[in-house]
Amino acid sequence: MNQTTVFHIVSKVPQITLLFWITKIFATTFGETAGDAVSMSLNLGYLVGTFIFAVLFIVLVFFQIRSKDYHPYLYWFTIIASTTVGTTLADFVDRSLGIGYVGGSTLLLSLVLISLYSWHKVEGSISPHSVNHPRAELFYWLTITFSQTLGTALGDWSADTAGLGYSGGIMLYTGLIAVIVGLYFWTNISRTLLFWSAFILTRPLGAVVGDFLDKPLDHGGLALSRFTASAVLLIAILTCIYISNSFSNKQNTPLLKS
Repeated sequence: MNQTTVFHIVSKVPQITLLFWITKIFATTFGETAGDAVSMSLNLGYLVGTFIFAVLFIVLVFFQIRSKDYHPYLYWFTIIASTTVGTTLADFVDRSLGIGYVGGSTLLLSLVLISLYSWHKVEGSISPHSVNHPRAELFYWLTITFSQTLGTALGDWSADTAGLGYSGGIMLYTGLIAVIVGLYFWTNISRTLLFWSAFILTRPLGAVVGDFLDKPLDHGGLALSRFTASAVLLIAILTCIYISNSFSNKQNTPLLKS
């Protein structure tokens, strides 16, 4: 039985294709603009925003785990919920708790590493292709949530504390992702390690892109409406999901091998 056949029988996550990464970047950018729209534009605050998105995320994870097969819209809306709760939670940790971007990033990185270590210790693998039963799914979504929150903190750190600004942050994280792509094609480094590295880095990229879109002009942004930007990004995400569904597995060659 070949890898593709096994993937379709046991996995409830999408194949790791180029379109997966494009959708992921759109989703992380949406998470930043939508999270800020709720916590800042609606003036609900980080704690209330985190509670709202956390409840939504938990409900979606419940249905994701209950489902017997991979459902693309359910999966990606769960990803979106994780990015929005990651945005408001990171802002709450960094700003409301007063530990700053460096302290918040250090704490969140520790949580990501602990989650990955615990997952590997219990399951023997942290490959996205091994997400085929409830316990593995719980580790998967917990790791994703921590990584999305970490990515938000890293995006804020690079733009503000490191002084790179939004455009500088975009170049930094795009460059780092390009390095990972190069390592994928020209080295034998663990594909699972590269996957999680890229997965984490797409979040700060989305965060700085989101901030670039909606922050004021005098802060280096484009001053677009958070609600308008979020609506456009949501349409882009839905379009990517539709296109992905329209292609057969033969037309989508996985970019991550076991």
